[in-house]
Amino acid sequence: MLAASTRVGSVEVRDTDPARLQEVSNSFDDTVVLGRGPDVPDSADIVVVATAAGTQAAVALNAVRAATAVVTTTNEIIETRDLLALDRQARQHGVPLVVGAGFMPGLTCLLARTGAVEFDSVDEIHVAKVGTGGPACARQHHRALSSLAIDWRDGRWTRRPGGSGRELCWFPDPVAGRDCYRAALPDALLLVPAFPGVDRVTARMAATRRDRLTAPLPMMRRPHPEGGIGAVRVELRGWRDSGRHVVVLGAQARPAEGAAIVAASTALHLIDHSTAPGAAGLASIPSPDGLLRQVAARRLRPCRFEGFALSRDAVI
Repeated sequence: MLAASTRVGSVEVRDTDPARLQEVSNSFDDTVVLGRGPDVPDSADIVVVATAAGTQAAVALNAVRAATAVVTTTNEIIETRDLLALDRQARQHGVPLVVGAGFMPGLTCLLARTGAVEFDSVDEIHVAKVGTGGPACARQHHRALSSLAIDWRDGRWTRRPGGSGRELCWFPDPVAGRDCYRAALPDALLLVPAFPGVDRVTARMAATRRDRLTAPLPMMRRPHPEGGIGAVRVELRGWRDSGRHVVVLGAQARPAEGAAIVAASTALHLIDHSTAPGAAGLASIPSPDGLLRQVAARRLRPCRFEGFALSRDAVI
């Protein structure tokens, strides 16, 4: 996507696997070049970090020190905190650092910000996801289900056991209803600062009984190269015109493809728009409608759950 854009002169690709790096390079023309090492070129306008969770903070720090805008895709709690802690340095160097620009977090943050315009005030945000993007994502999914989850409740952080809090969540077809559970997901860390005054923020992910039983153990089998179809869901609750209002938004895609679309669209958005320096998630990005249109134009189309109230005389 970045290489195909007329707004990008060239794309430098780096990877820890030389064979995979060469394979990716062979798929493109001369606009894509191979890079080496952790240093950020002086000519770089923006850096997109899509390495495995736990390895992104160091690369982002190098980019910030080089005064280069950064887009990261992490979905890990500790790394999200480390990246948000770079806010002061990003401001000092005058560059934006986008944290968690993937499927979830990422698209979910963007949907939350977009849906919030329908409210006078938002007091609850609940996000959930189905699916994994690949081996590294599957391993992170496995670890998250056995680790402590963090929720925002009544103005303070609370920790809950991973795998608890079962909730049936409905996602866009063909995914439909899935049992979702608390897990070590960083979404609340990105959503709470973007919605001052919010009372509750939770994040869950879909899991089977086997997933929950085996979560404390090493993975029993090698993860699939691609996790298949997935989906995300964002539920907003709050007040509008003195009454309670609820909005449910979602999207379905292969998680790896969805994350790539969001990350690339975010990078192009930063190139085209002046963005305030600092570290934050996509829920804090200005002009979210423009970015969401870019995401939708790349076949990652958000949808909205439309419900209705039954009359007393209705027969079910």
